[in-house]
Amino acid sequence: MEWGDYDPEGFFDEAFEAPGKPRASVQPYLREAERLGWPELTRRAALAETMLYRKGVTFSVKGDAQGTEKILPFDTIPRTVGEQEWATLDAGLRQRVRALNAFINDVYHQRRAVKDGIIPSELISSCQGLMPSLQGWAPPLGVWCHVTGTDLVRDGKGAWHVLEDNLRCPSGVSYVLVNRELMKRVFPAFFEQQGIRPVEEYSERLLGTLRALSPKGAPQVALLTPGPYNSAYFEHAFLAQQMGAQLVQASDLRVEGDELMMLTTRGWSRVDVLYRRVDDAYLDPLAFRPDSLVGVPGLMRAVRAGKLALANAPGTGVADDKAVYAYIPALIRYYLSEDPIIPNVETFVCWDEAQRSHVLANLGSMVVKAVAEAGGYGMLVGPHSTRAQQEEFRQKIIANPRNYIGQPTLALSRVPTITPEGRVEGRHVDLRPYILYGKEPWVLPGGLTRVALRKGSLVVNSSQGGGSKDTWVLSSRAQHPAEPLVAGVA
Repeated sequence: MEWGDYDPEGFFDEAFEAPGKPRASVQPYLREAERLGWPELTRRAALAETMLYRKGVTFSVKGDAQGTEKILPFDTIPRTVGEQEWATLDAGLRQRVRALNAFINDVYHQRRAVKDGIIPSELISSCQGLMPSLQGWAPPLGVWCHVTGTDLVRDGKGAWHVLEDNLRCPSGVSYVLVNRELMKRVFPAFFEQQGIRPVEEYSERLLGTLRALSPKGAPQVALLTPGPYNSAYFEHAFLAQQMGAQLVQASDLRVEGDELMMLTTRGWSRVDVLYRRVDDAYLDPLAFRPDSLVGVPGLMRAVRAGKLALANAPGTGVADDKAVYAYIPALIRYYLSEDPIIPNVETFVCWDEAQRSHVLANLGSMVVKAVAEAGGYGMLVGPHSTRAQQEEFRQKIIANPRNYIGQPTLALSRVPTITPEGRVEGRHVDLRPYILYGKEPWVLPGGLTRVALRKGSLVVNSSQGGGSKDTWVLSSRAQHPAEPLVAGVA
């Protein structure tokens, strides 16, 4: 492979300005790649894949005929982000999570933004993530969204946009940590020489964020998982191990009085903070869905009594709604008196008649999304759809306009990627940074770069055939060569 043969093909490419003309941020990697040579690069890529198999870094796919458990595909060509560029993204993400938190708190209290005409009342009242029973309740520290995964994309000119916010149970951060460990093993000398900001502190930061929610000096923290059949179970087990917290299921827990108790080898022990990876509606069958088998009866009683802190707080799903997303820039201005640092993708909400007409007239060129779906499901990518698929979505929108939004199809940026045939070609990517919010927001440097491995595809979700890359946030200050490895991924 000669890097001079690589062609951006008219897209904004994050590594090459033009054929044979690499951007400054990727040049250190290219020099190392040329030094090693293509046969050695492909050998190391195969080694990384073998390590993924050995460690069982998996996710589950709904309805896959070849089996539900999959190894997450990993590409060893990194995505690089410059120091100043990252500083802007960091500030924009911290700004956004503050506004999202203020919005959620407002929804469950005075609803000032509704009274002042910033967001329609009917949009909130019809939101699937709204939990009316929480009206008037407030979580510890006044923080609702302790862990947020905000998806970012770059358009055809390289400008960053927020694509969506994930505040209920955002997943994927374990792959960030594993990807970095793989890259440090595949390119050990490179990491000793380059200024790449570390990501290993995430687990410690997460634990600190959780502990800050309890007034106790040494609170007991546990991670609640739906169980091994959940698509993100690997991550649940991984994060619990990294934090030194107990991994629990509903069968391990019970509420005594107003306290949540956990079964251990030494008997029942109180839990003070629960990092829940179970959706709101299934948390407590006495408070929400009575048919839930993955929740704990009486859990919300312990929460309301102040004996248990939940992260994320229940009710955050109201800000996950993709129709609410369209109003976030206005809400940033309203709550913070600041202009958004990172803009939204232009969005048309189908509950509005004029905007719905625009979407229906342009189904062939737009991306249409169901407001409460995730993982690439409930979605129409207009340019890659058939007339029959467009007609199907037309009828869905007409039948339930509140449930859909439309966005123009962006020419997503691309990054060089090794194909199954052993070539390097451009593939479209997005980026999911992770923001922790305890006393103050903190952003993990980089995040999960998801890559659409199918040629021409714009859908990067792992459940739809996507893979991932390591994201290198470059720093002018070189890191210490003896960074600690991620425990458990040796």
